[in-house]
Amino acid sequence: MGVAGDARASAATGRNIEAGPWRSILARRLLPYALIAPAMLVILGVLAYPLGMLLWLSTQRYGLRELIQHQGEFIGLQNFETFRVDPQFRYVVTVSIIFTIVNVGVSMLLSTGIALLLERVSRPIRVLLSAGLVLVWATPSIPAIDLWQWMFDYEFGVVNWLLTRIGVGNYIHHNWFENPIQGFTVITVIVVWGAIPFLTLMLYAGLTQVPRELVEAAEIDGARPWQVFARVSVPILRPVFLVLFSLSTIWDFGVFNQVWVLLNQRPNENYFLISVYSFQESFRVSQYGLGSAAAVVMVAILVVVTFAYVRQTVRLTEEAV
Repeated sequence: MGVAGDARASAATGRNIEAGPWRSILARRLLPYALIAPAMLVILGVLAYPLGMLLWLSTQRYGLRELIQHQGEFIGLQNFETFRVDPQFRYVVTVSIIFTIVNVGVSMLLSTGIALLLERVSRPIRVLLSAGLVLVWATPSIPAIDLWQWMFDYEFGVVNWLLTRIGVGNYIHHNWFENPIQGFTVITVIVVWGAIPFLTLMLYAGLTQVPRELVEAAEIDGARPWQVFARVSVPILRPVFLVLFSLSTIWDFGVFNQVWVLLNQRPNENYFLISVYSFQESFRVSQYGLGSAAAVVMVAILVVVTFAYVRQTVRLTEEAV
């Protein structure tokens, strides 16, 4: 009886020893998913219903009558078919893409230059510039846009007065928004002004992490400042640049407040970005299904672009490992 008991105990111990490593491996693999599970549940809870409702409305004929009756008419992909043959929507998408490319490019270029400046100036100047950037970043968007609107006002705008005063030309009662190119230039100025603080501070934080010995070695070898930045700093900061490009693309492609406030909530069709178009169709024309379909197209474009950025970031991370 004692021999049999010892044998059973030995067998059980062997199974426990064999199962122990497998449990440890399984726990290590499942631990990351368990840690992010609460956050994922919150995100799904916050986003799943709005996105689901958006997709559902995009397949409906849902106007003012359907809103009153709380019952839409299912029409499948007819709203998207309307976009395919609508030259106005093609114009909206084209302008939105060009607007985003210009704003992201200018924002990143200026922010990179200011970040390099912060790295080279003295500490008091750096603190002063950083404080100014933080103040701009902390300014609520609507009051800031209202201030810019006053500055470019065709009757009392300080920009018109200043340009006329310094002799650039006669800008008295000049309406910047009469011409869409000039109007979008003003909008770009405001968007870039609001984007620079965050981008600059993030890039400066990244520059402080570039190993100083690599920079000094490149300078000893005779590299010029722009060569040091291009061949030493940029490869190290590439993941940071990709993240900032992704965020800037999302923000600039969805610009709404700047257009809506600057044009006194009455933008004409020349100023329709895709976000403005979606809002106009939904709440001004009461075509909620068509407006939802435009929002779905907007989200789909952003998903494709963001996926490309994320894929590139993951690839760089795997190469670094």
